[in-house]
Amino acid sequence: MTEDDLPASDEYCNICNPFQYDTSIMANATIRGAHIQDTKNLYKDIKNGTLPAVSFVKLSGLVDGHPASSKFNLFESFTKKIVDELKTNPSLWKNTAVFVTFDEGGGYYDSGYVQPLDFFGDGTRIPLVVVSAYTKPGHITHEYADHVSILKFIERNWYLAPVTERSRDNFPNPIPSFDNPYAPVNTPAISDLFELFDWPQFHD
Repeated sequence: MTEDDLPASDEYCNICNPFQYDTSIMANATIRGAHIQDTKNLYKDIKNGTLPAVSFVKLSGLVDGHPASSKFNLFESFTKKIVDELKTNPSLWKNTAVFVTFDEGGGYYDSGYVQPLDFFGDGTRIPLVVVSAYTKPGHITHEYADHVSILKFIERNWYLAPVTERSRDNFPNPIPSFDNPYAPVNTPAISDLFELFDWPQFHD
């Protein structure tokens, strides 16, 4: 049996891909075909060293770790496979960072500080794990971050402007308070995640 023979039930989540709601992508067949692809193409690009500068991987419902349709060890195995594949291509691995995160708290209550970033506030705390040749081994940051921090990282790393004048990627990096390093004194503020890396001297 090949993966093409597997049942299609619960593989696709019709509300989980943010790009499917963007008409600039979904209304243009050429752009849609170029940028929304199967995971098999991800593995092929890793092997060939042809990954784009930024890739987002949305797991199927079978391996996304959600209790309703999956198990967490399946999510871990899927993620490990991507990292292991990257490591087999040394020239790609030395220039790659993998950000592993979740879209919710997984149903587990977390009483940590939640910053009132804007009118919508912010969600519950969730894990973020960054895997790279340049991450600090065993380092845990206490700087406040949310999903937009990944966007801030992309913008800083490639010298890009914020998406809009009012989006969260305009927020400054946090200045930790003495009492609670997770609660910045310059709120609203979110990290660009650069503190997780020990960059070579050529990087800013």
